[in-house]
Amino acid sequence: MRSRGQQQPLGAASWSALGTRVVLRVTDASALAPAHAAVEQELAAIDRACSRFRDDSELSRVNALAGRPVRASELLLDALEVALHAARSTDGDVDPTVGRALELAGYDRDWEELAASPAGEPSPPPRIIARVRPAWPRVRVHRGSGTVCTPAGVRLDLGATAKAWAADRAARAAARAAACGALVGIGGDISTCGDCPPGGWLVRVTDDHRSEPTARGQTVAIRDGAIATSSTAVRRWQHAGRTMHHIIDPHLGVPAQPLWRTVSVAAADCTQANIAATAAVVRGAAAPAWLQSLALPARLVDWQGHVTTLAAWPAPACATGAPPPQRDAYLPASAA
Repeated sequence: MRSRGQQQPLGAASWSALGTRVVLRVTDASALAPAHAAVEQELAAIDRACSRFRDDSELSRVNALAGRPVRASELLLDALEVALHAARSTDGDVDPTVGRALELAGYDRDWEELAASPAGEPSPPPRIIARVRPAWPRVRVHRGSGTVCTPAGVRLDLGATAKAWAADRAARAAARAAACGALVGIGGDISTCGDCPPGGWLVRVTDDHRSEPTARGQTVAIRDGAIATSSTAVRRWQHAGRTMHHIIDPHLGVPAQPLWRTVSVAAADCTQANIAATAAVVRGAAAPAWLQSLALPARLVDWQGHVTTLAAWPAPACATGAPPPQRDAYLPASAA
């Protein structure tokens, strides 16, 4: 029998899915197996529906038949509605119709197959003299017929929303299966559901979610809600003599100007946190004022290493950025 006040051991697992690293934590180690199975099942279903890199995915079929109505599962219709909501709420800064722009930038295969470029700041975008006409307002999701229709020639990519949305769904699935609190991180997008451990869920916010705990960054804690980080520093590659990254400025059709190295946002769910973080990268210098207007706790790091924190995001515990022995502070994610 566990004595009063003794912390119950956490269950932990990590593996690869959706082209990135998945992390699972549950507050009851004995419930790890059912939680793990529930997360795997959820992610497999989302991969079959939403992957741009699987020839047999529903999204690939929609892209192949652009211009014609295509029957789709409820899961894909849900994912598309999330992506279109992101476009509307950010004035098109987060746009699911940038698939062709990503391909032209060289992101035409799964990330694990795409060689990363040498370290260094991404190249600034080429000078653009014309702006891209947005296609997302012409994407039609028809719930009654269970179909989706995209404009001819448009290729959808759900990478800006589906991963964070998957984290939200997977965290809920894990908490249900395990009957305890759960945290799911997918490529650095972190969602929680249910009770948290004493002291909260500790999260190390860095450039790269694969980094060691000693990596430069900040440790924060959340009792609930989510944190998402968008970065121009990690998913980079060489294409046509330029260093590219994966966050497209939909208004120009090229990788966004890399003013921000990383943007991390806390919100009630990971989907909304990631929409805000991605839009902030695209908005560049206008991002702090926009995030402040939304009252979202946020941490922005530019390529010179200067850190800007907004709303209730805690100030770093030490100037060097080295990991503090404990959390810096709680993030009131559920109140954001």
